[in-house]
Amino acid sequence: MNFTEEKEVNVTNRTKTLKEIEETISKAIKKVGAKKENELCKYLPMTSGGYMHHFTLKKMKKKEPKQLGTMITRYIIETDKPKPVAPKQRAPRGSRKRRDQITFNRIQLERMLNIARLAGDKEIIQILSPKKSLATYKRELIQSIRHEKIEPELWNGYVESIQAKQMLEEYQN
Repeated sequence: MNFTEEKEVNVTNRTKTLKEIEETISKAIKKVGAKKENELCKYLPMTSGGYMHHFTLKKMKKKEPKQLGTMITRYIIETDKPKPVAPKQRAPRGSRKRRDQITFNRIQLERMLNIARLAGDKEIIQILSPKKSLATYKRELIQSIRHEKIEPELWNGYVESIQAKQMLEEYQN
């Protein structure tokens, strides 16, 4: 047997299996009382849990028709009353949100910042203080100088923003 004869045999075997799978699917549709082929998915269990996805059904129909045929025969045609498979358990909505981070609104954040200032905790003040641009720090420092007020947090923020700017310029060069 040469290559072309083998190819013809494979093509005829494939058409036979496609006809067989179509017949099996039509029998299953009639038994279940479905309107579409995709409705059979709810009767075919998967190893990962739940029922078969309709994309998987289409893929198996083309690539693994024998396996699909045996599944349909086993779970739909050979059973007396085929029952739909329960859907796969999904994670509840919102379960992916991180719950370990606390969010404060603006008023709560300002209150926490004032408490940290009263306690004199510079590290917490720095963490809770909103990050400002270099221009904002300059403007607020000039205003505090005009009002003859000393605000070390402003000066520290200004110094940090200058250092960050210099490091960024060094990194880019």
